[in-house]
Amino acid sequence: AMVTSGMADKRRHARKKQPKRNTITKRWVFNNLGLIFLVLLAIDFGVIYSLQNYYYNAAQQYLTTKATSISGVLTRYAQDADANFSSELRSTLENFSDKDKMELMAINAKGTVVLTSSGFSPPESISMPDYQQAMEKGTGYWTGRINQEKVMAVSINISAVNTDYDAIRVIASLSDIDAVIRGYMITVSAACLGVLLLLVMTGLYFVKSIVRPIAEINKTTLKFAKGDFSDRIETNSTDEIGDLCTAINHMADELSATETMKNEFISSVSHELRTPLTAIKGWAETLNAGGDMETMHKGIRVITNETERLSRMVEELLDFSRMQSGHFTMQMDKMDVLAELGEAVLIYTERARREHIEILYNEPEFLPIVYGDKNRIRQVFINIIDNAIKYSNPGGKVQITATQKDEGKTVCIVVEDQGVGIKASDLPKIKTKFYKANH
Repeated sequence: AMVTSGMADKRRHARKKQPKRNTITKRWVFNNLGLIFLVLLAIDFGVIYSLQNYYYNAAQQYLTTKATSISGVLTRYAQDADANFSSELRSTLENFSDKDKMELMAINAKGTVVLTSSGFSPPESISMPDYQQAMEKGTGYWTGRINQEKVMAVSINISAVNTDYDAIRVIASLSDIDAVIRGYMITVSAACLGVLLLLVMTGLYFVKSIVRPIAEINKTTLKFAKGDFSDRIETNSTDEIGDLCTAINHMADELSATETMKNEFISSVSHELRTPLTAIKGWAETLNAGGDMETMHKGIRVITNETERLSRMVEELLDFSRMQSGHFTMQMDKMDVLAELGEAVLIYTERARREHIEILYNEPEFLPIVYGDKNRIRQVFINIIDNAIKYSNPGGKVQITATQKDEGKTVCIVVEDQGVGIKASDLPKIKTKFYKANH
């Protein structure tokens, strides 16, 4: 029970450690789209705030102009000795031309509204901050609510004109202005919402155009990881995603070729090792069974030759490993290429005679000294002559020619046989490692 509990705790702990999957779409929604939403929201509020300020300032300027104009008229009445200021003030309020748009009030020295253009006096408890401000600074402004209705008021100090009255006050409803602002608010908000929806649709399409190929790439590369190189990614775009798909497809081609080369290498090495091992095993069993001295000498000679052949194979495998790892070094020096070619021909002369193949070596008197690795160039000669003999039929000829061209700047060595040859379709692949046209 303790072991089971401990394993369960480990599984829960492992699950807790797994990071949450953060998709590209989620990142785009929370990062880009979230930022765009905040920017559009700020633009929306900024435009609405600017419109409200514009209309409110225009209304305030209009009310202030009206109040200042009436104050000027009352000033002229106060300067006229024959005029009754109270009567003129009452007449001005009663005949106020804009009473359908705003209300004109007269405030006495006690701070009470005594006259209005509408004929109705407001409650005495109503707040008039604009009046208090006007008494201090000459002009007062206030925006607030009266009976749940938003209004704007402007007061002008006239206490210097007449001692019985302190100020005149112009008050107007902001309902119409707020209705216009709400209309603009709806229009601007709808425009911002439309832009946001357009960005969402185009953004999702763009993100999907990236996510879909990436998902396809992920699915295909998982197959590559399992050794299945049969699938390829479809590339329908010429952008960076298309370049990535092309690169992955090229990588798959290279990996497939490498896998084929590996299999062919294993097959080739297995085949090459099987022949000498079979010979060694067969002669070892023969020697173990006993026999005359001639059979014993022959068996020992075969075992020795095949062991040397295995040693050469192992050395070649080591050379191949060094080539692949980049640690293969060449012992470069001046050399007599004609001597190395003659040595390779001499090695295969006896074998060619036994297989009834004639080697025709057109040996020149002189070839220029060349710069290279004599052991490696001899190995090249041996490999090519060996192939020429191996794929020739009995009675065939192998002709080897060495010449110099371009006034001694180039040495040309040709090995020509009369064997089965190589198909034209296989010729481009003859330099591919371990490639065999006929397995």
